Amino acid sequence: MSRSGVPEAELPCFTSVVELMELLRGSPDDRALRTAALLRRSHPADKELQLAGLLQDVGRMLRPGDGARHAVLAAQALRSLLGDRVARLVRAAGATGTAGGTGGPDDAEAVATLRRAREAAGASGPDAGMLEDWRPLLELVAAGSCRAATAIAPLGPPRGSITRTG
Repeated sequence: MSRSGVPEAELPCFTSVVELMELLRGSPDDRALRTAALLRRSHPADKELQLAGLLQDVGRMLRPGDGARHAVLAAQALRSLLGDRVARLVRAAGATGTAGGTGGPDDAEAVATLRRAREAAGASGPDAGMLEDWRPLLELVAAGSCRAATAIAPLGPPRGSITRTG
């Protein structure tokens, strides 16, 4: 059983941007695209925040009708591909209440910004563009997440002992 209360075998996990894009193509609603576009304009340097806006509905797409757990499922599914921060933002933005598991004070403002952008995107807003426009950013963040996961020991553990001569 995972910390989210969902059996480990039932937890979805994205392994590639291609797999994630296939799921996103199935969404008839472009509110997520409008949310991400608003965040791109208001916070151009925060790529992870933009992707959290794009991916907020992933849990609903993975398990329609799963109620309050959709944010937890989305976070679990996205974490290995896009990293901890994207997962935390998606989870916190989908949580009920204002504090709703933001994961820390550093994310509180980002979560509030994400929620405001989501509300603003509900009204027909600016042209959101196409989903395919977001592929390069998804790939960039996924590559960064992969590098961060291996950054602890990029050269591997030391071999043998270091002996000083001379």
